Amino acid sequence: MLNPTLALHALLIIGLGGALLSSSILAGATLLLAIAGMVLSARKSLYKTGWDKPKELRLLHFSFWFFVLVSFLSWALEGFDYEGGKTFGTHARFILFWPLIIAISYARVGARTTFAAIGLVSVSIIGIFLVTIAARQGALGQVMNSRFGGGINPISFGNLALLGGMLTIVGAMFFVREKRLGLAILFFIGGTAAVLISMLSETRSNLVALPFLLVALVPLLSKRLRAAGLVVVPVLVAGAIITSDRMSNSLNGLLHDGHLDSGMEIRLEVWEQALNMLGESPWSGAGLGGYTHRIEAEVAAGHLPAHFLDCCTGHAHNDLLNNAATSGIPGILSWALLIFIPLAIFARNLTSRHSATAHLAAAGCMISIGYFLFGLTEATFNRTLFLTFYLLAIASIASAMFTELSASYVRNRARKVSATIITKNEENHITDCLKSARLVADEIIVLDSGSTDRTVELARELADVVEVTDWPGFGIQKQRALEKATGEWVLSLDADERVTPELAREINDHLADPDADAYKLPWAVTIYGSRLDFGRSGRAPLRLFRREGVSFSDALVHERILIPSGRKTKTLRGRLTHYTHRDFGHSLEKSAKYAWLGSLEKHRKGKKTRTMIYPTLRGLMTFVQVYFIRFGFLDGAVGYLTAVTYAQVTFNKYAGLWTLDRPARFEDS
Repeated sequence: MLNPTLALHALLIIGLGGALLSSSILAGATLLLAIAGMVLSARKSLYKTGWDKPKELRLLHFSFWFFVLVSFLSWALEGFDYEGGKTFGTHARFILFWPLIIAISYARVGARTTFAAIGLVSVSIIGIFLVTIAARQGALGQVMNSRFGGGINPISFGNLALLGGMLTIVGAMFFVREKRLGLAILFFIGGTAAVLISMLSETRSNLVALPFLLVALVPLLSKRLRAAGLVVVPVLVAGAIITSDRMSNSLNGLLHDGHLDSGMEIRLEVWEQALNMLGESPWSGAGLGGYTHRIEAEVAAGHLPAHFLDCCTGHAHNDLLNNAATSGIPGILSWALLIFIPLAIFARNLTSRHSATAHLAAAGCMISIGYFLFGLTEATFNRTLFLTFYLLAIASIASAMFTELSASYVRNRARKVSATIITKNEENHITDCLKSARLVADEIIVLDSGSTDRTVELARELADVVEVTDWPGFGIQKQRALEKATGEWVLSLDADERVTPELAREINDHLADPDADAYKLPWAVTIYGSRLDFGRSGRAPLRLFRREGVSFSDALVHERILIPSGRKTKTLRGRLTHYTHRDFGHSLEKSAKYAWLGSLEKHRKGKKTRTMIYPTLRGLMTFVQVYFIRFGFLDGAVGYLTAVTYAQVTFNKYAGLWTLDRPARFEDS
């Protein structure tokens, strides 16, 4: 019987590896993987394995479906035009992103399979080149002296061949780290050959992209080789430019005659048309089919030459301007998110100590950078081959990266950790909190402030030190707990927080050989049956730190951990589950308490609010920050309620501060 996991691996390898052999191979494999993902999603097969959905993948998913949403709205606003429908049909493939993530994550595709698929891209490029020479009866010179396109558009072939070759070189570097030198040599030869063949396409955007793609390799080099790598990059790029007749001719024409070649002159005219469309309809654009109709109308009116009908009716030969012309400012935003959200996520993992994660991150960065630069002279997301390759490559590399990252936390903790928790009437939380803390702590210290429930009794069953004290405020109480800690490292928790198993493995792995002096632990606020990945969960409070020299501020609320200057702080990936309140009534009660304590704290420090305008503006700013800037809207209705709640807390805090500077009683003058 066919192993479904192996079948999914095979589909990925065939899809990416065969992309340049035939766009149908890429499209077919992508569709089959997506169908498998839909079936697995319906059966909840992946979640049954205990998969903890990374919030980064959710953010990537948003960037893809937002692009499709903007495209659909542009098509709808123009009345579902036929030409626009063809463009939307291409863009709609992006809705397959999440099913692809489900399928690839379920198959636990890792770095080896991903780089094997990428290596086949280079093999296919070399194969296409050799077959072309054989078809021309060995006329190598003829092939070398013409724009080589591998049977498709030379721009598409050249761009994807360059990207495939560079990704294969990343694979070679990965296999060097894996100590598989034979495979590494094959990958390096294949990748280099693919890059050289890509240059035969005489695609100018390749020469623009090449230095940036080479620089993306530098973080993978050892520290001693990085400086040399940065020196080699301009030498290689200069050599590529000198050997490119098309680029040399363009530069000579610009330097001597002050004119660009005809291809660039046409692009400049097209870009001007696109900017005009943006200026006329900045919020909606001309519609997906509007650009085509505009060019046809300009040619018919004699304002543009007739040859524009042959080259420039489909798109504006620039991703940014094409989206601006057809979808306005929302189109610009959708394009930017589609490029820069993946780039930011991959870039964050470039310096990972785990080899597979770092190399996959470099590959992901290359794809985003490559498409950004290719898109300077080509509307890549309007071409089916370009778009589908981006879809499958980003989905596979991102999924593999987080699979590898999750599997990388294998080392045992080599530092003593003390967990400190302050409590008052937390019997519903304290047991689970202490059990989760024990996953990473050798010593647990609980300071209670006069609980009237079973908090102290339950704490004594699991903690090493339990003491009952008065209540001096959050900062002072946490400082008291810190002073009782004996571990080299301290984990400061609140009773309503939980260390997840994934976070525990990550902490223990990092404390085998710490690479920082303190770590921030991202929150996963959990309320009303939902775990929030964004909005207020976008915060990562400092919770884990080397004890020596550290103290807490004496704030009544929202205390800070004071780390000595010069110490390094990093943010971990694992989530610190935060059960902020039991129900909405508790939320209102807690919010009012924290708002008033915040007012008192600011008043104690001499802060003032002179008008009610300031509290109103701060409340609005908090809502915008939590709901929009931190993507709280991705958490649905609970995300909206949370944003409103925090906005209300902010308003109340500053409104309370305003009241503290007013007389308590009415005085009749």
